[in-house]
Amino acid sequence: MNRQENKYRNTASLMDEALLLLLEKKDYDRITVKEICEKAGVNRTTFYLHYDSINDLLQETISMINMRFTDSLSSVEQDSLSTEVLTTEKYLRPYLTLIRKHKRAYEVVRQKGNLFNTKEAFDGLYRTVFSPALSHFGVSEDEKKYVLAFYTQGTVAIIGEWIDGNCKDDIDMIIGLIMKHTLANENG
Repeated sequence: MNRQENKYRNTASLMDEALLLLLEKKDYDRITVKEICEKAGVNRTTFYLHYDSINDLLQETISMINMRFTDSLSSVEQDSLSTEVLTTEKYLRPYLTLIRKHKRAYEVVRQKGNLFNTKEAFDGLYRTVFSPALSHFGVSEDEKKYVLAFYTQGTVAIIGEWIDGNCKDDIDMIIGLIMKHTLANENG
């Protein structure tokens, strides 16, 4: 990476973090470009070199959060994935902890879901976690998209309700609920 690319990424990171900090204090729709720039220590021109709008920054910020989570999974050896069930505490706990930490950002994602390409968001997880697990359970390539939709939409619905409740319920309860229903379906 050359120096210019590194500077660009550092500036983008500052703006991602500024948005997350501002979300902890105010509603998304009330956050201004000026506030983001002040918090990040950049000028408006720099903001507009990176983004067309705050929505673009939000998309990047959520992608950054999800990428951090996906990167944390890259250290899991593929052999160990083949023995895991589709949804385990090993993956749920760090993911739910991440959501709780950034719950305001995820609330906005739920409100403005039309801004996000959910397929892109799940691609990394699909490659590293879901596809190997589905193969382990004998799910054919033709069936994988349907089985994945079943699991992810159910899990997303549970997590969505948890977010709507301000992530107040205990993470262990949410993990248990997801695993209980996932395991019930895997065991027939």
